[in-house]
Amino acid sequence: MFDVAIIGAGVIGCSIARELSKYNLNVALIEKENDVGNVTTKANSAIIHAGYDAKPGTLKGKLNAKGNLMFDELCRELEVPFKRVGSLVLAFDDDEMKTLGKLYEQGIQNGVPELYILSKEKVLEMDPNISDNIKGALYAKTGGIIGPWEFTIALAENAVENGVNIFLSNEVVDIEKKDFGYRIITNKDTYDTKYVVNCAGLYADKINNMVSNNKMEIIPRRGQYYLLDKTVGNLVKYVIFQCPSKLGKGVLVTPTVHGNLLIGPDAEDLIDKTALNTTSEGLNFIVEVARRSVKTLPLNMAITNFAGLRARTERDDFIIEEAVDAKGFINVAGIESPGLSSAPAISLYVIDILKNIAKKIEKKENFNPYRRAIPKFIELSEDEKNELVKKDKRFGKIICRCESITEGEIVSAIHRNVGARTVDAVKRRVRAGMGRCQGGFCSPRVIEILARELGVEMTEIEKDHEGSYILTGPTKSEVQ
Repeated sequence: MFDVAIIGAGVIGCSIARELSKYNLNVALIEKENDVGNVTTKANSAIIHAGYDAKPGTLKGKLNAKGNLMFDELCRELEVPFKRVGSLVLAFDDDEMKTLGKLYEQGIQNGVPELYILSKEKVLEMDPNISDNIKGALYAKTGGIIGPWEFTIALAENAVENGVNIFLSNEVVDIEKKDFGYRIITNKDTYDTKYVVNCAGLYADKINNMVSNNKMEIIPRRGQYYLLDKTVGNLVKYVIFQCPSKLGKGVLVTPTVHGNLLIGPDAEDLIDKTALNTTSEGLNFIVEVARRSVKTLPLNMAITNFAGLRARTERDDFIIEEAVDAKGFINVAGIESPGLSSAPAISLYVIDILKNIAKKIEKKENFNPYRRAIPKFIELSEDEKNELVKKDKRFGKIICRCESITEGEIVSAIHRNVGARTVDAVKRRVRAGMGRCQGGFCSPRVIEILARELGVEMTEIEKDHEGSYILTGPTKSEVQ
């Protein structure tokens, strides 16, 4: 019997799991995918919003500003890449300057520190690559960029280190109300639990509707992106927005925490919760809009395009509450942007709800907040590199030439407590395949290493999701 079962291991589920691991509770983290952070969390803008966008009084407004300020300590404890580069919202005419004023006032009411409205001259002095056509900008010093995959994986690893039980590839097919709480039935097993926290993202409506008569609907909103090579990663110094519209915060141009340049997203409401394809219309739109923000847009340096899906509801705010007709069943749904930025504060908010329901939850005395990251060989000094290779020669063998990732790093990623099992899971942990060739050279070697370390055939290695096998058998196997 678990005390708490969290359904969904995206950044929200993993953040709540890590927070719950600070208490004397038996916690289960149940995920239908074969890795954590493998749906909405894996495709987003990778930024930490300051918190001026959301209307004061909303959960988004409260939790974004609070969550933003928690990232410095969290990322130090978990050794996750995070930089407070600041963000700029550009205005191109007098009406948009009025919008900046409204955003500034919202930010002040939401408790966002260090907000400034800047003149055109000051903005161009700060970043000369921004368009000469602007009239001014809202500068938020606390805006940041982060590795969302690394953050989610680190949260999960630290939660497991502190006693959380994780069950991947377990798709919830039914939930039964019981006298003791709930019985969660998956395609693999059953899990009895006193309380349930529904963090199922795009499928939070399906999970809620299994136990509650107050039906919920999640609307998938697709956003498409361009990712550009590191040679143009310093095109802009800040996260560059334009004024928001009814479809969200709009197209941004931003450096990534790993040194690339990211452009996007658009916003398109869909029905299909698996529609992760990109479209020429969507990509052309984000390029057209982004060209207003910066003087040049070197699209010849693009190395890939991708799309992500955000979980939207008609409420236009986060839904974080106990279901009125299902005691002990807490929905954490509609976590669209700024969900990543709000994740640490959302986890505290959920703990408070649980405390009100359970009445007594005791803190754990031996909680360990620290998680050690996999050593990044390329970032070490020569002495540190030599020392590491002396201990393990696999750190002296480069597998991914674009990102200079060694065999030792890949092996470490596979054997951690939430270890990589697929080619893309390795990519999310150590960036093998994230460079200019997008895995063209290193993917076959990564497959070999995965098969060897996991003790399986190479044909059993998947690219990412369940069933995404890459190899079918030996070349020319039919030839005698």
